[in-house]
Amino acid sequence: MQNAASATIAVLGGTGKEGGGLALRWAHKGHRVIIGSRTAERAQEAAAEMNATLGTNNVTGAANPDAAAQADIVVLAVPYAAQQSTVKEVEGALAGKILIDVTVPLVPPKVSRVQLPDGGSAVEAVQKLLGEGVKVVSAFQNISAHHLTHLDAEIECDVLVCADDVEAGDTVVALAQEIGLRAWYAGPLCNSVVAEGLTSVLIALNRRYKVPGSGIRITGV
Repeated sequence: MQNAASATIAVLGGTGKEGGGLALRWAHKGHRVIIGSRTAERAQEAAAEMNATLGTNNVTGAANPDAAAQADIVVLAVPYAAQQSTVKEVEGALAGKILIDVTVPLVPPKVSRVQLPDGGSAVEAVQKLLGEGVKVVSAFQNISAHHLTHLDAEIECDVLVCADDVEAGDTVVALAQEIGLRAWYAGPLCNSVVAEGLTSVLIALNRRYKVPGSGIRITGV
């Protein structure tokens, strides 16, 4: 298993709420974090804001290809519409690395309705695109960004981690646990359809019961 504790992590889409929340938590735990965005300027602005919040210099910003090139582990946290184009943009920097894909195939405006692409996993499609040289891991789809930015709050939602490479999956489980989340290796990458679909279910629950971030718990383990 890769040493998650010392990894440099690039978060592509780190200027958004979900990616930014994950980046903030990893930086808070001492990781070197690189915010990736379509423009370096926007990424650098987000990095400066995080450093000001944390009182550290652990976060830097760069355009997506440069961020991916500098990292040991790359996190993809962009909207579904930008998933594949972003992957193609950074493909040359991903060889031999773990790519954690947080993508949920939400199709506005009906985001509370499950709409999996061709009935399959959006994350598994990325593994097929990249080939065996990149270890793609699905994780964090069901964690509300609302909770991630509150660093001292306990998050009552488990993380389902799916990967064809079990060792890569265990690395991501460790990264999730490090930032205060309960995480479970939930089988091969094709099982990611469950986590991806659950996000729309949780959005529906949030709307129906007027809560900011419903979640899931795995029991009996």
